[in-house]
Amino acid sequence: MFFKLPRRAKLAAAAVGVAASLGVAMSGATAQAAPQPIVGGTTTTASAYPYVMQITDSGQNQFCGGTLVTPTKVVTAAHCMVGETTSSVRVVGGRTYRNGTNGTVARVSKIWIHPEYRSVTKGKDVAVLTLSSAMPYTTAKYVSATETGVYAAGTTTRIVGWGTTSSGGSSSNQLRTATVPTTSDAYCKSAYGTRFIASDMVCAGYDQGGVDTCQGDSGGPLLIGGRLAGIVSWGDGCAEPGIPGVYTRLTTFSNLVTQQINS
Repeated sequence: MFFKLPRRAKLAAAAVGVAASLGVAMSGATAQAAPQPIVGGTTTTASAYPYVMQITDSGQNQFCGGTLVTPTKVVTAAHCMVGETTSSVRVVGGRTYRNGTNGTVARVSKIWIHPEYRSVTKGKDVAVLTLSSAMPYTTAKYVSATETGVYAAGTTTRIVGWGTTSSGGSSSNQLRTATVPTTSDAYCKSAYGTRFIASDMVCAGYDQGGVDTCQGDSGGPLLIGGRLAGIVSWGDGCAEPGIPGVYTRLTTFSNLVTQQINS
C-alpha cells in the first residue's frame, strides 16, 4: 500500500521527498516506458547544479531541498517549512555530499509560507526563505506567470536532490539527478483523482514508473529548459507504475515569489 505524503525526509519514515528532472518525451495523456528504470538517477555534483541548496536543521542534517533564485532568496516547498523557525533552519550551498563540511552555510532571517497553504493535497505548496548572508553561487532563473505552456505533456524535465533511491530506503549521500517527462493533467487526475489540483500542481513521471523523486527531495527543483518550473511536493509512494510525482506548478505562484524576492 502506498501513501500520499509530502516528500520531506524529516517526516515519519514513509514520508517522501522532492526534486526536479530532465526527462524523455511521452505522447498524449500516457507516459512512455522509462529507459533503465531507476529511482535516484545518477550521481552529480554541486558545481554542476550550483543553485540547488540543502535545507538542514541547526545541526546541518539535510531534510529538504531548495533553489537559489537570488543570492539571498531560496524557493522551496511550504510543507518543508511548517513548524520551522528562522533559528531552526540552515541553508547549505556548494556541498555535493550530505555529510560534507565544505560549502557555505547561511542562517535564515525570514520564512515566507504561502498564507493559504494547508496541506500538500490542497495545493499552494510554496515557500521562500530569506538568507541572512548572500550565497556565492550561480542562481537559477524561474518561469514567469505567463509561461503556462512549459508544462505540455511530454516536456523534458530534470530533477535534482539528495533523496532516497527507493521508497522507504536510505537517503543518498551524494547529490543525484534524473530525467522524467511531464504528464498531461488528465493522466495525473486519473492517478490522484480530486487530490490533483491542476491550477496548483503538475505531474512528471513514466507510465512504467521507475524514475521519481522520493524521501528527502521535497522543496527541490523541477527544471524545464534549465529554469525552475516546479517544486518537489508529494506523491503516492515513489516511482510506482502509473503514479507520477507531483510538483508545485510555479507559474501559478511566480508573481508571489517575485514579490517575496523584492521584499
